[in-house]
Amino acid sequence: MRGNDATQQPMFSYVSLESRIPEDHPLRPVRRMVDRVLGGMSEEFAAMYSRVGRPSIAPERLLRALLLQVLYTIRSERMLMEQLDYNLLFRWFVGLSMDDVVWDHSTFTKNRERFLQSDVADSLFREVVALADEAGLLSDEHFTVDGTLIDAWASLKSFRRKDDDESSGKGKNTPVDFHGEQRRNDTHESTTDPEARLYRKGQGKESRLSYMGHALMENRHGLVVDTRLTQATGTAEREAGAQMMSAVSGGKRLTLAADKSYDTTEFVGTLRTLHVTPHVTQNNTRRRSAIDGRTVRHPGYQVSQRVRKRVEEIFGWIKTVGNLRKTRHRGLDRVAWMFTFTAAAYNLVRLRTILTEAGP
Repeated sequence: MRGNDATQQPMFSYVSLESRIPEDHPLRPVRRMVDRVLGGMSEEFAAMYSRVGRPSIAPERLLRALLLQVLYTIRSERMLMEQLDYNLLFRWFVGLSMDDVVWDHSTFTKNRERFLQSDVADSLFREVVALADEAGLLSDEHFTVDGTLIDAWASLKSFRRKDDDESSGKGKNTPVDFHGEQRRNDTHESTTDPEARLYRKGQGKESRLSYMGHALMENRHGLVVDTRLTQATGTAEREAGAQMMSAVSGGKRLTLAADKSYDTTEFVGTLRTLHVTPHVTQNNTRRRSAIDGRTVRHPGYQVSQRVRKRVEEIFGWIKTVGNLRKTRHRGLDRVAWMFTFTAAAYNLVRLRTILTEAGP
């Protein structure tokens, strides 16, 4: 028989929020890992806040909400709070009950400086990497490094001469004619984000105001083990790659795979000094490669060349799902915080997939 379209809703619900989330929901294993990671950061959170005064919103809840923003590609904190108000799945993941009042979106702005000063994103990332290491999922011998451009939150119209008198223009959308003008980073800067740099990835590519994100991937399961975010320059990829390998090398013989932009005498020499075998793609287009037959003759070189392409999956996820193709923040520190935080979210998703496939 036809059901009754009742408009009067019951006053109370006798179904708990926990029971509304399916047991096989993909967020459940992520929530368990996040709770464990945040539990290990409890002492750090305690040091961030005063022991007296009115209790603030728990930093654990703020970070869980930011993880949801990354995992579900939510464009802004305002939209995140809208979702959190009526989405029961989001309330369960963050730790809010059915009746808890959702905080204002400006709460993230007020707490962002506190998170930046305490470098919470890096601590969260390290805890996630430690979780993967404890599960025996990380390779400690074979790595891959690469970099990617992240568009700055600034337009080309804001890239003006450093000695330009801004008072000559009126309004926020002042007409700017820069055709025929040679613009360089040493003579120009963005009035919107002065730390962004004009850069192009290669010949025939357009120049963009950008930052450069770098990731060090272990080759066993494709997990990120270190990150850097720098200003976009022609040497940033190699400098960041050398720094990250210096941090993981401890005298043990390692290998590092990379594309042909890393094939320079200086970078390869730095790796050999660190006892790292450079499995770098040979660049024979315009000059002699720094990688000779001593390296390419080994089967391990071919394996590294095949596996290194998985690092593009990391950048693809960070830019599409993580919504970092164009950053929503200004300044090197804020963009670096978000890049590291998004890399930690990628590792959580990757860990969930690996552990689910492995079974109990």
